[in-house]
Amino acid sequence: MNLARRAHDHNWELDPITRSLLDTDFYKLLMLQFIWKHFGKTRASFTLMNRTREIPLGEVVRIEELREQLESTRKLRFHKSELIWLAGNTFYGRRGMFEPAFLNWLDQDFRLSEFELAVEDGQIALRFDGLWTETTLWEIYALSAVDELKSRASLKQLSEFEIDILYARAKTRLWEKMERLRGVPGLNVSDFGTRRRHSFLWHEYVVKAMSDVLEESFAGSSNTYLAYKHDLEAIGTNAHELPMAMAALADTEEELKQAQYRMLELWQQTYQGELLILLPDTYGTTQFLRNAPDWVADWTGQRIDSKDPYLAGDEYIAWLQERGRDPRQKRLIASDALDVDAILGLHAYFGGRIAEGLDRAEFRRAGDFRDAKKWKREPRIRFSAGWGTYLTNDFRNCNPRGDESFDPVSLVCKLSAVDGRPAVKLSDNYAKAMGPAAEIERYRRLFGLEGIANVPVAV
Repeated sequence: MNLARRAHDHNWELDPITRSLLDTDFYKLLMLQFIWKHFGKTRASFTLMNRTREIPLGEVVRIEELREQLESTRKLRFHKSELIWLAGNTFYGRRGMFEPAFLNWLDQDFRLSEFELAVEDGQIALRFDGLWTETTLWEIYALSAVDELKSRASLKQLSEFEIDILYARAKTRLWEKMERLRGVPGLNVSDFGTRRRHSFLWHEYVVKAMSDVLEESFAGSSNTYLAYKHDLEAIGTNAHELPMAMAALADTEEELKQAQYRMLELWQQTYQGELLILLPDTYGTTQFLRNAPDWVADWTGQRIDSKDPYLAGDEYIAWLQERGRDPRQKRLIASDALDVDAILGLHAYFGGRIAEGLDRAEFRRAGDFRDAKKWKREPRIRFSAGWGTYLTNDFRNCNPRGDESFDPVSLVCKLSAVDGRPAVKLSDNYAKAMGPAAEIERYRRLFGLEGIANVPVAV
């Protein structure tokens, strides 16, 4: 596909950003089934927030274009062929991950909620209220819509030749990244880039390139539609939304502290011991591991979202060893603001040390780890990389006009209330906390600040 010609000539106003309800992260569908099964009458609100406050998205994106895109998404329904694929496909080695009754509900009764949209102080004010089953999928649809409209607004300022240069530079950068990863022994990389992608077409182009170039090192995509369309593995399990909701619904402080573990218990019952990847940083990883029941150590692995991945991985390995589990049988997934240097360094650090005595700083500098002869294969844990923003939206310094209008922004759409109660996320990064200020402080007093850093948010 000639991306430059498509971007220059196409009538954007008639081009839907979300073409299918499958165009979302796979974990959203798994969580939707969980919510449908256990919280069918619970109400939930989601709110969009731009953490890159210096970019006035309400002035960059035309609000009526965004409204039209969201209304178009609201009209979508799951296609029969998509539901048949969900019913019959094998996910993580298991067929029948989605219950027939749930798929029938998707076919007959599923609807997206209405939304409230405005511009406030130069930023997009977007909120979704309704049943939790009606609002949860909006997260990814809203993020991908705003991100692509931002890209379209910038593309409209360029000539066809300039657009051609833009994409030529982005393709060259993509190739250079893949070239560094190609041939690295034992590498496992997945696409996690839906929520902050440059556009749907670029996302699809990138995923196809990764599959072709990296071959068996490319594990699959978190984007369900691209996995469905291109016969890839759909990647994902669960996210912060679930413990946030269960904590918000707690009536006592003790129930609030235990909500993060009750959610895990209910999840493993729902999926019969499958999809057991921990995401422990909702209220701080250190307190989560310290207070976790012993059975939590039997879960398959852990995803790192907001902590220094070297520190978090070492912490998890030490915790497993203290609990008498073999870390080499577990999975460690890093997914926060990764790029090729970090992927190579982390893979070498956890997946097979090159030499004795190297400290974390040396791995952070990430040399060329492709030469298998250099490797001393002593895997400490099975490492995987979930590559997001800097895979599907890295147009930094690609604009021929020299400005930063194509740089990604840190945009999130998070659970903000459950049955009228405020939802809170603390994370392992002080700067990433979300929720009303008074509630954030209450949660911090309850869970503590051990192991939590305060560093700038990249994406």
